[in-house]
Amino acid sequence: MSRQLTSLLTIAAACVTLASVPAQAAATKPAEKPAPVDCSQVKCIALTFDDGPGKYAGTLLSTLKKYDAKATFFLEGQYAKSRPQYVKRMVAEGHELGNHSYSHPDFTKLEPGAIRNEIQKTQDAVKKAAGVEPKLLRPPYGLADLQVSDIADEFGMPIILWTGGSEDWASKNVEAIKKKTLEVAKPNGIILMHDWVKQTVDAMPSIVKSLQAKGYHLVTVSDVIKGEGLEAGDVFPLPAGWEN
Repeated sequence: MSRQLTSLLTIAAACVTLASVPAQAAATKPAEKPAPVDCSQVKCIALTFDDGPGKYAGTLLSTLKKYDAKATFFLEGQYAKSRPQYVKRMVAEGHELGNHSYSHPDFTKLEPGAIRNEIQKTQDAVKKAAGVEPKLLRPPYGLADLQVSDIADEFGMPIILWTGGSEDWASKNVEAIKKKTLEVAKPNGIILMHDWVKQTVDAMPSIVKSLQAKGYHLVTVSDVIKGEGLEAGDVFPLPAGWEN
């Protein structure tokens, strides 16, 4: 995929029952790792949460765990530093972490050194909290230009935007968030949400159950983009009107 960017991008953007197994054997048998989801064969969607970990992240993680759903969290370094317990839990429970800057500035208005600093400080904060480094970048506000793309390339990360947004930050209404999320949901979609919005976290049990009832597997962004052949610095998905 080409990453020729010629102008500023703006995106405002089951339960398996084991029969006839002795209790002792079942208790001592190691848990089997679930087979990876193939999104070319099944209906997938990736819920993504920006700006966190927010103070409601623990409740959100409990909901996702209850329904065996995975998500991708694009973290701000400042909150990864102040709430490391959530970052560690995200990794332990099989979720994916992305880099969303340290303090959420508009990258297109920064000098190269400042952009690198924002990204690196977040990489460092996440690694300190959970022992891993994000492999995906989502610039604040979804804003990128050629310079941002080049710096993402330096860090070995593609730029991940979204196919639809919940508009949770604007409505802050449980029913509106659910309605909008289901409206923009589509196979291999990437949905923008925020875990600092309490109404989003409150709506999540209903949203997850509704999506699963429609046949969706809730997976990570990397599951969704596996077949796209993205390289570092590439932007995905490109907004309407852009050519690959």
